[in-house]
Amino acid sequence: MGSSGDRSGDGTVGDIEHEIDVVKFLTDTGLEFLIEGKMNKKVRGVASIEEATGAELAFCSKEGEQALKVISESDAGAIMCKKQLKGTLLPKSGSQLIFLDNPRLVFVRVANLMQQKLAKKSDSRTFISPTAIIASSAKIGMNCKIGSYVLVGEDCVIGDNSQIHERVTLSRSCRLGENCVIQSGVTLGEDGFAYERHDDATLEKFPHFKGVVLGNNVEICANTNIARGSLTDTVIGEGTKIDGMVHVAHNVCIGKNCMLTAGTVIGGSATLGNYCWTGLNSTIKDHVKLGNNVVVGAGACVIHDVPDDDVVAGVPARSIKHKVKSDRLFLMAGQKSEL
Repeated sequence: MGSSGDRSGDGTVGDIEHEIDVVKFLTDTGLEFLIEGKMNKKVRGVASIEEATGAELAFCSKEGEQALKVISESDAGAIMCKKQLKGTLLPKSGSQLIFLDNPRLVFVRVANLMQQKLAKKSDSRTFISPTAIIASSAKIGMNCKIGSYVLVGEDCVIGDNSQIHERVTLSRSCRLGENCVIQSGVTLGEDGFAYERHDDATLEKFPHFKGVVLGNNVEICANTNIARGSLTDTVIGEGTKIDGMVHVAHNVCIGKNCMLTAGTVIGGSATLGNYCWTGLNSTIKDHVKLGNNVVVGAGACVIHDVPDDDVVAGVPARSIKHKVKSDRLFLMAGQKSEL
């Protein structure tokens, strides 16, 4: 017997409580779209366009002949695709094609809605694993999930609806907003790396008195380290997403809705504005300031301040904005633009 949520032989999902009428969702949210095929089609799951079945939603961001080939070979019940494909292909019997400006983004919204429907079926009370260690002065909000072998240290605060996965350490004075997700192996709130050298060349540690502050809806992927502040808090702005194996040093201030990809290293007291994007294995030197909507290329080493809306790359990093031909680049940094 398949469990709730499993696929059955015809590609449907055993439990229909979380099925979604995609057209109704798009209409209710005011999104512009065009459609061909079955109007009242409902989906019960999402999948890649190569593997999707008749009861699942998929998307295709390709254009031209590539898109036509992929879509024509798919068995998905509903496919979100680029608006310019309208009139170039027809849906299979019983399925629908939905034409949008940004099919990937809308697909993500529908997939997240479906995930939320599934989550509501589970116990919504705060869950703390019996192997977790919670300091007596720590405060944990409602509907939180605290995984196995988590340490929540003194004076830590975890906002409502946040998820702390396995083996996470919140060392001390960490304040998380609502709806945060901290994946396995993350360390928040340990002392940063700061020493003063005496005349005899010995080192004395700079004391750390402050903490780490995360805004609402921050997500941090596995094995990332964020140091607590010395004399000012280390701050991660609302909506920012941080990939795995990232290091954020003490006193750093990161703005809203930034994306830091894997391997990014940010030196102490650096500042990033809103909607910034850092490429794989990039480095931001200590005390450097990045403006809003800045894109840092993969492997770049930024040693000077960067103004708003710039694109930098190389070692040392220099502006390459004048060389960028694509008008889509700043979509990575969160700017709004028509596709």
